[in-house]
Amino acid sequence: MHRMNMDAAVAGPLLMLSAALLFTVLNLLVKLMGPAYTAWHIGFIRFAGGLIVLLFIFGRHHNPYRGNNLRLLIIRGFTGSVTFLCLVSAIRMLPVSTALVIFYSFPAFSAVFSFLIYGERIRKPEAACILVVMLGIGILFDFHPAGSLLGQAIALLGGCFAGLTVTLIRALRQNNGPVVIYLYFCTIGTLVTLPKFILNPILPATLTEWTMIAGIVLVSVTAQLLMNQGFFFCKGWEGGLYMTSEVIFTALVGIVFLSDPTSWQFWSGGFLILGSAVALNRINASAVQAEVSNKA
Repeated sequence: MHRMNMDAAVAGPLLMLSAALLFTVLNLLVKLMGPAYTAWHIGFIRFAGGLIVLLFIFGRHHNPYRGNNLRLLIIRGFTGSVTFLCLVSAIRMLPVSTALVIFYSFPAFSAVFSFLIYGERIRKPEAACILVVMLGIGILFDFHPAGSLLGQAIALLGGCFAGLTVTLIRALRQNNGPVVIYLYFCTIGTLVTLPKFILNPILPATLTEWTMIAGIVLVSVTAQLLMNQGFFFCKGWEGGLYMTSEVIFTALVGIVFLSDPTSWQFWSGGFLILGSAVALNRINASAVQAEVSNKA
């Protein structure tokens, strides 16, 4: 039991960091898509593509929609769809730095929803980690609330729905596998975006566009499954805190591939974010060890 608990303390962060790295690749692909592709087009591509992949791989020999708590699976699918559409819309309306800083308030929202829905309380050291991460993100992007007020409101709405979504995933993961959770997400997302896509359909015109669309589908499926699995080992707000490493990966992509200059903001903000994630991991590992010792 002791070894299992300690392995869980490692598996959760590892799965979340892997998902964050893949979501960074997804962000890059979305950013490179042509301006003709709206948030609704990109959403439909992600959701419908993911739905096809999951049904092809997992739906050939049994009913892949068989899960526990159907109502919560549908609600999570809707909140996740709204989250993705809000994030893409905010990135299109605001500077990327502004959109990401506002959106990555979602671990704080997740902590609030975890308390309101499931009664999970946050200790002072854990709350301090959340605050330091928010500070680190603001420093990393030299935050200035630029852009339209509507775009900022959409980014904040996306963060709120993201916080609710990761809280629901944590609850669903207790009795559902990562595949069925993502399957409902893709199904609801497809239904939400299909009407808008039909009104203005776009088909890829070049091999490059087809390659990018395939990349969006495959990367998003893999990243989402890793994240859903990661919530088996950590609470919703904890997983959200580890997922903030995506902003560091995004900054690194800008430096390596887009020739963005490095600055003190990058190093100091990145240090605060990673340092808080490491501190949270040690706090949880110590709590697990203390619990095991008390039971012994």
